[in-house]
Amino acid sequence: MSDFLFEYYNWIKALHVIAVMSWMAGLLYLPRLFVYHADAKAGSDVSEQFKIMERKLLRFIMNPAMIASWIFGILMIVANTTLFSFGWFHAKLTLVVLMSVLHMVFARWRKTFERDENTRGDKFYRWWNEAPTVLMIIIVIMAIAEPF
Repeated sequence: MSDFLFEYYNWIKALHVIAVMSWMAGLLYLPRLFVYHADAKAGSDVSEQFKIMERKLLRFIMNPAMIASWIFGILMIVANTTLFSFGWFHAKLTLVVLMSVLHMVFARWRKTFERDENTRGDKFYRWWNEAPTVLMIIIVIMAIAEPF
């Protein structure tokens, strides 16, 4: 199995990068929707439209992209188990786990908006809108520069 995966490693890596890019697009956009949704009056047409946008973004883009990112990432690890011998890889993997937790937190916040129970203001979500960017920068540095 690992021979097959190693033979198609570059294809798996390409699919992994595509999935990660799609996941990141959603992680960057969903909290931005929260910023605007926080200012919308509960029950208004605008609020209801944000609910639809947030739900579809999460269910049809972010969740499948996150799952694909993990699947292709795990396949890359199976094909090349020597990755575990590098410190940068452990750091990257830890940050990807944190990114997945952030994804789940965003999903929980979406449900709060869905129920019209949000109590946080737009500034709260503006700050959290930066978290995926910070994680992405460090993950890319770990994966490309392999600093340690």
